[in-house]
Amino acid sequence: MIEIPSQLEGKTFPLFQLEQLLKPLGYTIGGNWDYDHGSFDYKIADESGYQFLRVPFEAIDGQLDSHGTTVKLGRPFLLSHKYQSGVDDHAYAGNFGAAFNQFSEPQDPDAAVSEKYINVGKALVKDLENRLID
Repeated sequence: MIEIPSQLEGKTFPLFQLEQLLKPLGYTIGGNWDYDHGSFDYKIADESGYQFLRVPFEAIDGQLDSHGTTVKLGRPFLLSHKYQSGVDDHAYAGNFGAAFNQFSEPQDPDAAVSEKYINVGKALVKDLENRLID
C-alpha cells in the first residue's frame, strides 16, 4: 500500500454528487463498503492481479445506504493484489460450495506497487483535486 497525500483529505461532499462525478471517470464504489465507510476504486491495471487507486470515505451525516448522505474523504492510496497462478488449494467441489468459493485467495493482498503505477496514481489524485476542489 502506498499512501498519496492529497488536498482531498478531510473534504466533505454529498455521496450522490461524488458518485455522479466519479463514475463517468471510471471509479466504482469498492465492494468493501459498510454503512459508515467505503471507498471509490479506480482500476489502473490488471498485471498479475490488479493495481488500483482507492479513495476512502466515511459517512458524517447519515448512512451510506440512505438518501442525502454526506461523506468525508480520507487519504488516497495505491494497492496491488497479486493472485495465485493455478488452482486454489482451498477450493471445495460441489454445486453449493462452488457458489461461494469460486475465486482463489490472493497470493499477496498487499503486493509491492511498481513505480510506474505510483506515478499514475499521483496523476489520478491530482486530476481528482482539480475536479473536486474549487
